[in-house]
Amino acid sequence: MSTHEQFAEDLALYALNALQGEERTALEQHLGDCAACRRELESLRGDAALLALSTSGPRPPARSRQRLIDAIARGRRSRVVTRSRPWWALVPSLAAGFMAVLAALFWTQNSALRREVAVLRNRSLQQQVELQRAREIVATLTATDAMTVTLVAAKTPPQPQGKVMYVKDRASLIFLASNLPPVPLRKAYELWLIPMNGAPMPAGMFKPDVRGSAMVLNPPLTPGVEAKAFAITIEPESGSSSPTMPIVMMGGV
Repeated sequence: MSTHEQFAEDLALYALNALQGEERTALEQHLGDCAACRRELESLRGDAALLALSTSGPRPPARSRQRLIDAIARGRRSRVVTRSRPWWALVPSLAAGFMAVLAALFWTQNSALRREVAVLRNRSLQQQVELQRAREIVATLTATDAMTVTLVAAKTPPQPQGKVMYVKDRASLIFLASNLPPVPLRKAYELWLIPMNGAPMPAGMFKPDVRGSAMVLNPPLTPGVEAKAFAITIEPESGSSSPTMPIVMMGGV
């Protein structure tokens, strides 16, 4: 029997990092002098790496798995001829292989849990944003210092109406309208805040639905602006920097 056959099983166990003690020392000394065994060891390590990846990645080629199994089987057959080895001597290598598979399974489960936690965290952040928006709307509707202004158009049955609730310190505004006529193509209504001093300020674009109802919620405004009146004009869909006459609806404080 050749020296290579004597070290066949040790090469397979060494590739799995399961060879210890005097056998490991003897094999490492042999590898230093034997180029053929060194090539065989590198091939076995490549096959073992493909088998390890199969627990969470693509399925390795069948020839790699069979090659590693055949190498271990050849080594075991050669050891039966050369020397008797009790079955419990293989327990450390079997335990090491089992622990490697178990570690790969735990890693896969841990990655899935991290992804699930990230999804739940994003969902929680979105819910917090929506909750804060709802709180701002409720605060405006129930604020004791909110102004309520009704905008009307005379001699138009049914009469269009608009109501503004505005809290200047928070720059919070809610506008509700009803019975509004539809706007021309590529046009929209624009709400204006007319301050005590200065030019009118845009306070939101909107189009009524089929029933003539519309709403504007918290448009971007500067906090602390004292309002003298609110007005509505018809503007291009993109909005205007100043009102286009005529004014459709208007209400003073």
